[in-house]
Amino acid sequence: MPQKKFYRSRAHCNPLSHNDAFDYPIEPSAFDWTVDHYPNHPDLSKNKVIQPDVLDVGCGFGGLTIQLSTLLPQNTILGIEIRAKVCEYVRLRIVALRKENQSSTQQQQQQYENASVMRSNAMKYLPHYFRPNSISKLFFCFPDPHFKEKNHRRRIISERLLSEYIYLLKPTHARLYCVTDVEELHLWHVKKCNAHPLLRKLSDEEMKEDVCVE
Repeated sequence: MPQKKFYRSRAHCNPLSHNDAFDYPIEPSAFDWTVDHYPNHPDLSKNKVIQPDVLDVGCGFGGLTIQLSTLLPQNTILGIEIRAKVCEYVRLRIVALRKENQSSTQQQQQQYENASVMRSNAMKYLPHYFRPNSISKLFFCFPDPHFKEKNHRRRIISERLLSEYIYLLKPTHARLYCVTDVEELHLWHVKKCNAHPLLRKLSDEEMKEDVCVE
């Protein structure tokens, strides 16, 4: 298992900066997810098209990404992280977990094969990787609050970006999760989501039935 202390990085970075270059496909169909991300995905034997349908945007050191892989075994999980060193840590962590399960039962061997991580900028390149109406769940956990008003345009939840996320989400039963421990940012999230005509807040009953909500 990789040691986190060797993969420390700045807590946040500017997603609108042009200092970093990212490779990305022209369109989703040009990208093969089985090559580097899901070479032993359980659904490969069923001749299904393998592509992520649960995204953990800004996954950090991968805690939620890895938990989701066992919580949602029928889904394909992808953590997206903009920081190179942190992304590499998560990649090695998933590789190590897969190796640990190789000597287990067949069902246990398939654990974590449905999880991967990719370095990218989610504010710019998501439509290059994911087809419209293809994402079931979209997580934004503890994003950078960008407190200064001049930097609010860097926030990952905004009117424009919400429309882009909805373009990718499945038209029924898809869910978008925003989690923060900063009250000001929480109120921003609530305001932006409530104002969007294609989003609605889950009912208390729906919240109780959601395995991703505790």
